[in-house]
Amino acid sequence: MATPATVLITGTSSGIGLATALELGRAGYKVYATMRNPARAPQLGEQVSREGLPVSILTMDVDSDRSVADCFATIYGQGESIDVLVNNAGIERHGSVEELPIAEFRATMETNYFGALRCIQQVAPGMRERGSGCIINVSSVAGKISASPLTPYSASKYALEALSEGLAGEMKPFGVRVAIVQPGIIETPMPHSIAVAPPSRYRQGRQFGALFNAALQQPVPPSIVGAAIRNIIESGTWKLRHPVGPDAEPFLGWRAGMTDEQWVDFNALDADGFRARVKNDFGLDLELPAATAAS
Repeated sequence: MATPATVLITGTSSGIGLATALELGRAGYKVYATMRNPARAPQLGEQVSREGLPVSILTMDVDSDRSVADCFATIYGQGESIDVLVNNAGIERHGSVEELPIAEFRATMETNYFGALRCIQQVAPGMRERGSGCIINVSSVAGKISASPLTPYSASKYALEALSEGLAGEMKPFGVRVAIVQPGIIETPMPHSIAVAPPSRYRQGRQFGALFNAALQQPVPPSIVGAAIRNIIESGTWKLRHPVGPDAEPFLGWRAGMTDEQWVDFNALDADGFRARVKNDFGLDLELPAATAAS
């Protein structure tokens, strides 16, 4: 596909979304960067102003049918079309299945799955009619690997991957590409949150929190994901899944090398066993915090 004129990106207040907006804006794309509350996240706007980038910041809450419809109506009302949609908006909730309120599971699915779906349904008709376009859904390595305490997040990303895979088959006859981006542990606010385990009766939160904390000692900037998204757009690739980051493919390969039962056994290890296994498999020395029981 020739270089597209217009890109819409969701969730651009920080992290991957912000980095992608800057990457594409600097490359000359006309970017609509959306977020729930631009007034609370001025960083992108300040950078766009300093550099004079072709990036417009719009308010859009992907959890809201009305907000999504209004935002797209504003763009289409200006005679614009969307050549590329980057569904990046996402939230993370972590905890045990027993202890985390169902409302948190619902919130994660609402943003990470239904939020993407709302935007897809806004762009699909135009892309289908024009016979071109690209839809890029930002998933995660956790979209292929599920482990406590990331179960709510993984469930939403598994759902997004299933949606993307089915959508890809629907849209290909119309010349519209669909791609899934699977970042590993990237230096954004999200993994720092996971690194701090809440009190729990279950040990997996502390153990995986320590794993994330160790990985963050060698931070990978979100710009690496922005560059990968730009490459997907410009290369014209029909490849569906794109692991991004130095740990993404190793993590996926590590999981693929186990049976399901071995994976369950790994996640059930006690602190000493978990620490030894991570040291053996990844060369990481984990510092596990003391257990704190939930009230």
